[in-house]
Amino acid sequence: MKDMKTPKKTQLIFYTAILFVVLLLNAVVFPALINKSVKQSDYGTFLKQVESKQVSEVEIRDTQIGYTVAAADGTKTVYVTGRIEDPDLVNRLYASGVKFSSVIPDETSPIISGLLSWVLPLIIFVAIGRYLGKMMQSKTGGLGGTMSFGKSNAKVYMEAQTGKTFVDVAGQDEAKEALQEIVDFLHNPKKYSDIGATIPKGALLVGPPGTGKTLLAKAVAGESKVPFFSISGSEFVEMYVGMGAARVRDLFKEAQAKAPCIVFIDEIDTIGKSRNSGGLGGNDEREQTLNQLLTEMDGFTPDKGVVILAATNRPETLDKALLRPGRFDRRIPVELPDLNGRESILRVHAKKVKIAKDVDFNMIARATSGASGADLANIINEAALRAVRMGRPEIMQSDLEESVEVVIAGYQRKNAVISMKDKLTIAYHEVGHALVAAMQEYSAPVHKITIVPRTSGALGYTMQVDQNEQVLMSREQAMDKIATYMGGRAAEELVFNTVTSGASNDIEQATKIARAMVTRFGMSEEFDMMALETVNNPYLGGDTSLMVSAETSAKVDSEILKIIKESHKRASGILEANKPKLHELAKYLLEKETISGEEFMSILSGQVA
Repeated sequence: MKDMKTPKKTQLIFYTAILFVVLLLNAVVFPALINKSVKQSDYGTFLKQVESKQVSEVEIRDTQIGYTVAAADGTKTVYVTGRIEDPDLVNRLYASGVKFSSVIPDETSPIISGLLSWVLPLIIFVAIGRYLGKMMQSKTGGLGGTMSFGKSNAKVYMEAQTGKTFVDVAGQDEAKEALQEIVDFLHNPKKYSDIGATIPKGALLVGPPGTGKTLLAKAVAGESKVPFFSISGSEFVEMYVGMGAARVRDLFKEAQAKAPCIVFIDEIDTIGKSRNSGGLGGNDEREQTLNQLLTEMDGFTPDKGVVILAATNRPETLDKALLRPGRFDRRIPVELPDLNGRESILRVHAKKVKIAKDVDFNMIARATSGASGADLANIINEAALRAVRMGRPEIMQSDLEESVEVVIAGYQRKNAVISMKDKLTIAYHEVGHALVAAMQEYSAPVHKITIVPRTSGALGYTMQVDQNEQVLMSREQAMDKIATYMGGRAAEELVFNTVTSGASNDIEQATKIARAMVTRFGMSEEFDMMALETVNNPYLGGDTSLMVSAETSAKVDSEILKIIKESHKRASGILEANKPKLHELAKYLLEKETISGEEFMSILSGQVA
């Protein structure tokens, strides 16, 4: 309650200050400004100036006489003197030829005078104060939040105004199928009530960032042709305790008034985190907001037609009470798209741009394994931008391939200055990767090799593209991947008898795979199928934590090192056995800077490139 009284106290101080300023202006400032331009004179001096014909105009008032004296240079000065009963004054003025007049008393109404002197200045200052106050409130969110206490900030899209339907969503067929039931219920709830079935109150969309969770929610509203309330979880949390809970109440009140409708809460983990995580107590603003949300979801029945959708990429942090039956009891995974899904997404976004007919979307989809829908939309846009830069009216295959590389490795650093010695080392390094990959059974085919540096920091790279989507990874495939990563360093050792820092990223990726083999995939003889590591956040980076003793941890490191050394030795053996081809390919790459997978395989097989 203390926070609610503070604005009233502040306003009282402000208006008191305004009243004091108005008094000061009327009593001191305005009279001083008026009198500053008029000079004082005595009556005798006034008579002498009249007789000497220096006075040009005279104005006679009740208590004062004002007159104007013209100087030789043409400037005029206004004087004022007190009025004395002088019957002969008019004759003197007439004899001197002075233009004179008497001021008629102003019959101003006291009410009008008071309004102009007091009320009008007060109104002006109060209006200015309120305007400045609103500006401060909108910028700080402090008093503004209090004045609009409990008002929901949800964006409301009436009926199909979201502009999205299931046609606009590609690569998420399973999620669309699960949500289709909600759409059908909003269209025809009677057939569900006739059999006694109730539609879930809440559905939780779970998946990595950029997979289209918000887009799916808008598509459900577009398909259902019902009002769509959209709000972020962070908008419930404010500075004042209790405001979030009040906004939840207001949101559900508006939703029930417009039922049937859909309420979408994005990033619900902001307010829905588990309450047993320790830290803040029961008066925490976020916890109060969560409690109010749970209460509101229990407060209405499904037949009212209010369906709540929520999205998060951290489902493991949500409170158990939020996920129990009767609340968010339907969990809909929105995962990264597979090969067919990526191709469908590329085709959906390609409809918005001008694109050549011979573009191979399947090849782009195969080259973007692990990409989200947002990444693929960005690839199409980057390709369109490149086509404009190249002066073409439509997007070509080369534009799409370059845009994939831009998203993966950044833009080309065309002005980067690299010595010939370093370029030669980089060429052997990249050919080492490609040669080891080509000589292994379970490696993906080489698609492109380049030694053109990129803005991501890569001095060159070897791109491999699988012919088919790989869902599982065998131990042989994992070992071949690690050996391929080791190929660059092995080539440096073989040719230059030294090592460089260019293998830093290769070492990091190889160690990551080897660690997963030992701790999570059960691909180690030492630990067999024992789980040593858990994934903490599968949708945001996949950070892991090792839950073993120090002694076991040392054994894990030893096993990882054993795998890496074995793969390194195998890569060195492959390059030693194909040393002539290594030199030939490195020389060709150094000359061309970028070669395709077809060129690489032609040289490797002995054909003319």
